[in-house]
Amino acid sequence: MDLRQITKTYSVTPQIAPEDVATLAQMGVKTLICNRPDMENPPALQAAAIQAEAEAHGIDFVFNPFQGHTMTQDHVDEQHDAVADAEGPVVAYCASGNRSTVVWAFGAAGHVPVDDIIARATSFGYPFEQLRPALEAAAARNKG
Repeated sequence: MDLRQITKTYSVTPQIAPEDVATLAQMGVKTLICNRPDMENPPALQAAAIQAEAEAHGIDFVFNPFQGHTMTQDHVDEQHDAVADAEGPVVAYCASGNRSTVVWAFGAAGHVPVDDIIARATSFGYPFEQLRPALEAAAARNKG
């Protein structure tokens, strides 16, 4: 598992396995968000397998899957609400962590300066400069 702490309470990681959930529970993670559609994974790594482990360890599980080109405002809102409602640290996962960072970024825009969002993402290997115009537009909407 390759956790990348985006904020004090929100981390992303590439795909996890069911056996990783016990480690997350020991770390105090309270909510686990899957941003990866099941069609991208074999059955052993699909959401139901991870969800079963999460629930067995007392971790809330949110299934919010999308591919980069299919992300909608509903995905952004669901992710943002899951993080806001969490009673402790949140970990979101996808194939590389990028998708989980993108969906966080659009929910954070307007609450976190766009320069900070881009810097955080870039520091973890997710170059978001090309998203600046869209993040600035989201920031204007989210402030409204």
